Amino acid sequence: MNKVAIVILNWNGVNMMSRFLPSVMECSHRDAVVYVADNASTDNSVEFLKREYPEIRIIIHDKNYGFAEGYNRALRQVEAEYYVLLNSDVEVTDGWVKKLTEFMDSHPDVAVCQPKLLSEANRNAFEYAGACGGFIDRYGYPFCRGRILDNVENDEKQYDNVAEIHWATGACMMIRATDYWKAGGFDARFFAHHEEIDLCWRLRIMGRKIYCVPNSYVFHVGGGTLPMGNPMKTFLNFRNNLTMLYKNLPDKELNSVMRVRLFLDYVAAFQTLIKGNVNDFKAIIKGRKEFKNWIHLYREERKKIQDSRLNSDVKETCDISIIWQYYAKRRKRYSDLKIH
Repeated sequence: MNKVAIVILNWNGVNMMSRFLPSVMECSHRDAVVYVADNASTDNSVEFLKREYPEIRIIIHDKNYGFAEGYNRALRQVEAEYYVLLNSDVEVTDGWVKKLTEFMDSHPDVAVCQPKLLSEANRNAFEYAGACGGFIDRYGYPFCRGRILDNVENDEKQYDNVAEIHWATGACMMIRATDYWKAGGFDARFFAHHEEIDLCWRLRIMGRKIYCVPNSYVFHVGGGTLPMGNPMKTFLNFRNNLTMLYKNLPDKELNSVMRVRLFLDYVAAFQTLIKGNVNDFKAIIKGRKEFKNWIHLYREERKKIQDSRLNSDVKETCDISIIWQYYAKRRKRYSDLKIH
């Protein structure tokens, strides 16, 4: 069994792989074995890999299973102590895997860690998708050390301390294989978006920890196959975020949070309509409708998750509203927030 397996999920990403696989192979080959799991690409991804990187192990799916189930199916075929889930649009740096592995080896209570995520386009700035580690406000809105809503900070080494976080980015995360499967892996029904936050939340409920290790850093293009402003991305974000809250929030908080979210989601929907973005308005409404239609499918899973709690002191979310902090308090940097 390998100690570390880097698994890149690909769908029609030959251009990204041709740009970024060289850094992955150069900076990682001594510390990990590299896999590419292909989600039934229709470009020449598989042919490119076989021709240019015969040393890479290829897993071929029969259709596009999305991010969540695509990884579940791929990881069932990978034997390693640690999985590294890596997007195809990430440039890695010397020693990035070794630093994460050393941290995990010395911290057995940690299930998941991530490096510092910087922007490939602006290398002095954090990258939106994960920055220096993720958190969730009391109403389910994610934010990061280095990114509050759409405000992304420059990296001035202000978050270079190793820190416990609520969630690690799916763009680049290391996870113990035993923890991945003990928690049940990604929720396949999510398809894409919020699946890594949901998984990290379930692990925290089970008593495991999530960390950012910023002396390991990578550069991420971001956007992926669904860029910002795509109605499908908006739909998945709202549907999956609501589902994640339903699954993981404790009984004492669930109803009150969901009432506030109902109000906030319709405010967000009508704001997009006022701005003339009819497609995003429809996507938000559709996301809420689909959540309502499938919530019954999650009742048993919610009970199982709640029964898995090791103690009642798990810090579910940050006890703030990031919307209020950002717009009313004008706190647009993580360091400005009063959450500790």
